[in-house]
Amino acid sequence: MLKDKLKDYEIILASGSPRRHKFFEELEIPVTIDVRPIEEVFPENLKKQEITDYLAKLKASVFKDLKKNQVLITSDTIVYNEGKALGKPESREEAIAMIQSLSGKDHEVITSVCFTSVESQKVLNHVTRVYFSQLSLEEIEYYVDKYKPYDKAGAYAIQEWIGLIGIEKIEGSYFNVVGLPTHLVYQTLREITNS
Repeated sequence: MLKDKLKDYEIILASGSPRRHKFFEELEIPVTIDVRPIEEVFPENLKKQEITDYLAKLKASVFKDLKKNQVLITSDTIVYNEGKALGKPESREEAIAMIQSLSGKDHEVITSVCFTSVESQKVLNHVTRVYFSQLSLEEIEYYVDKYKPYDKAGAYAIQEWIGLIGIEKIEGSYFNVVGLPTHLVYQTLREITNS
């Protein structure tokens, strides 16, 4: 089992997301949480996975003190809609506008995960297509006011009320939309421990 193979490693998770912390707990992968501040800015010419790949690597770049048995995991998720990356909303108005822009359409949720050790760095990404039904302004305002989705890319969480009433279907990993393509994380750590 993977957890037995990981006994010789320290997995460092550079994420403040409670959802990502819970995933590692459920995967039975012990992690050390170490979040270091960094300005998440990317060049304007980047598109889709280029953005999340860039930001996942950028988050790893501040860790200059990795030791031999440590594997650092950094990640970034965006909602990509109509040629634009939607990050986390900064206000109620912005959250409402974001969800309105997704209503009645499909969009992509893109997550990149970067695995960094002393010897190497590997970046993987996953894209999930999400289809939203038409939502009323009343429904959107109710969701934003009750759930306050200001820490979520695209201003929504699939596992909350808005996902239950508004998401018709998805193509790709559900867990990726929640915040992490867990199957990729598991497979990659298995590869690392087998090498």
